Amino acid sequence: MTSVRAAVMKGPGRVEVEEFPRPEVERGAVLMQVLFSGICGTDKHTFRGETIQYAGTPHERRLEYPLICGHENVGVVADTGGDVLATDGRPLRPGDRIVPGANVACGECWFCREGFPYYACERLEDYGNSLNAARPPHLFGGWAELMYLLPGTPLFRVPDELPSEVAVLTEVMAVTHGLDNAAQLPLPHAFRPGSSVAVIGVGPLGLCHLIKARFLRCGELIAVDLLPSRLRVAERFGATLTIEASAVPREGRIELVRQQTGGRGADVVIDCSGVAETFPEALALVRWGGTVIEAGAFVDLGPVPVNPNRDICTRNICVLGVGGEAATSYVPAMKAMAAHLDELPLRDVVTHRLPLERAGEAIELSQSDAAMKVVIVPNG
Repeated sequence: MTSVRAAVMKGPGRVEVEEFPRPEVERGAVLMQVLFSGICGTDKHTFRGETIQYAGTPHERRLEYPLICGHENVGVVADTGGDVLATDGRPLRPGDRIVPGANVACGECWFCREGFPYYACERLEDYGNSLNAARPPHLFGGWAELMYLLPGTPLFRVPDELPSEVAVLTEVMAVTHGLDNAAQLPLPHAFRPGSSVAVIGVGPLGLCHLIKARFLRCGELIAVDLLPSRLRVAERFGATLTIEASAVPREGRIELVRQQTGGRGADVVIDCSGVAETFPEALALVRWGGTVIEAGAFVDLGPVPVNPNRDICTRNICVLGVGGEAATSYVPAMKAMAAHLDELPLRDVVTHRLPLERAGEAIELSQSDAAMKVVIVPNG
């Protein structure tokens, strides 16, 4: 293969297939043949032209087109620049199946040196986002036959027993580390086995949080969404109560959650809707002393009214903001998914697989009632 095909986002609402030269692999880098590349909520925002990311941080930026999107990837090593180690310490060889980290932190700024999450890095690079298709060697996203992985990219070996169509969920599952953090909190905020959990927005990110709550042996599991089809999927994964937000007014939703949780409200509420308006509702659904995990507001869609006294302080609420996945969560996520393959229908989370030529259609489909997780299959 001397040329590589990729679906390139040229601007809002515009995706075209282009060809790029197959790159030489620099020392420490990896060229990966992409098996599956997921469509993330971030990609949907970018397709709509909502391109401000990490708002209010030292590396707030506006994405620039053209972009080869795709940071939720699983693939096979095609070539390496010398000896490159996976995170397990073993050298990677052509044919090895890997999930690459979605980001490359600099490792040198104060935040990196002090062990902060990668997304605090002052010189962060993101595949399919900040890493632009205009920059050689161009192939910095998974919507391509081959993906170029820079030196320093964390590369996670996929367990043999984990199918690739489930392994493609690894990055999304790694974003669910907010629940792990909640499990480390002191009482009354801590998540414990048997705790009640409510998830607002059960698209792919919300569904993965729902799945993670099952992994952690939650009690009552409540799903709130506008789309009935997504609520039906949530039921298959163990939701004990589903609430169709388009059919039940806000006060009714709050009352239903309280009825399901002994009148208190959920112990943990996870907001994955991707719209700012649901954050105040998350605060209303949680019990006194509970924890709200905000995991869906990655792109700045504006402020919402919150009364710190009434909504947070006097109710002793803990709020955990999640700015991305944790590198330390990739391997545990893969191990947990492999361990629960027979218990939960994880193979069914990916509902649609489309080729590069249909990438625009795939994005539209991912925003509809017809799909759960949509992935691009660059190599057929």
